[in-house]
Amino acid sequence: MAAAPPGAGIVWQTPANPPEAQDYIFRNGRRYVRPYYFEFISHVKNRWAGKTIVDLFTEEFKGRPYEYYVHAVKCGRLQVDEQTVPADYIVKSSQKISHFLHRHEPPVLGGNILILQNEVDVVTVCKPASVPVHPCGQYRKNTVVGILQAEHGLTPLFPVHRLDRLVSGLLIFAKSADRAECFRQQIEANLLQKEYVAKVVGVFPDGEQTVDANVNFNAREGRSTVEVCDGPGKALPSGKQACTKFQRIFTDGNHSIVLCKPVTGRTHQIRVHLKHIGYPIANDELYLSGNFCPRSSKGTGINRATSLACSLSSPDPDSSAEAEEFGIDPMCTNCPNLAPVGYDGDEEALWLHCVRYTGPDWSYECPYPDWASLDNMPTKKIKS
Repeated sequence: MAAAPPGAGIVWQTPANPPEAQDYIFRNGRRYVRPYYFEFISHVKNRWAGKTIVDLFTEEFKGRPYEYYVHAVKCGRLQVDEQTVPADYIVKSSQKISHFLHRHEPPVLGGNILILQNEVDVVTVCKPASVPVHPCGQYRKNTVVGILQAEHGLTPLFPVHRLDRLVSGLLIFAKSADRAECFRQQIEANLLQKEYVAKVVGVFPDGEQTVDANVNFNAREGRSTVEVCDGPGKALPSGKQACTKFQRIFTDGNHSIVLCKPVTGRTHQIRVHLKHIGYPIANDELYLSGNFCPRSSKGTGINRATSLACSLSSPDPDSSAEAEEFGIDPMCTNCPNLAPVGYDGDEEALWLHCVRYTGPDWSYECPYPDWASLDNMPTKKIKS
């Protein structure tokens, strides 16, 4: 355990601390996490060795200014091998660095996580859009795994499959490593069938439509592209082989509800295949046009390296209630706001929803969302 940095009464959390129900705040249709003190641990990579600890963090972790890191080292919120060090300390390869932070997680949409089946070794839920499945990036407690542990005491859970953060619908969790391994073997043997529904632009063609086109995911941009062979003598497409089958359920002449059956499981496969054939998901900002305009909080263009003085001297006039609710840390570059600096706050549910997974001797399904319910559609079905 790292030596406790200065700060009377501060309780520092690590990944071992479980989320609890009182960690969450609901406001304006969103679920927030009360900011908490957290120990981030990293180990010095070979290319980091030889740099001062302040220069290292300024160059590699650009979310905070140089002055912040100088102050963090001096007051013990940046430690090396569980010891306080001077600001000009030269780090060495493989050393452990602890960064103690007042952590602010991005909010998610405030819908409940509906438990569909709770069996001896399997639990299935209906995941709301905008909630990541498991801890990643800035999300730790505001995840499906974290919320299920905090509100229902379900732990440990082993995700059988994953859904993109903005996608809603069926999620299957194994309750044991053995059951998870059984699911993994079935997935590797291609024994699972997956079904989603999407709301797309235009009148989708009648009859089954099969798209067999490679998908290439660009992790830097966070988006996929489709690549096909242009003909004999042309370069072979890169990316991973991908196949999706589509079937129109309904159309009102402007939009269509489409059943999507991905044969493979590539990143953004359904979204990019629908765009490829000219029927993108109707509210998918990432793939509606050729422009890169993600709805996520990444890349909002807001500079997180705001000076400490500025962040504390110019609070949002609407944030006073928030500050009273959880308090302000004098070194935090996000306080007094609940959400981290740079969060755009404009996310909505993507019109893509997982409805069914079927295996050799089992099948789990999830209700259709409101936007895909035929009860909410005009009675007349239009044939193409």
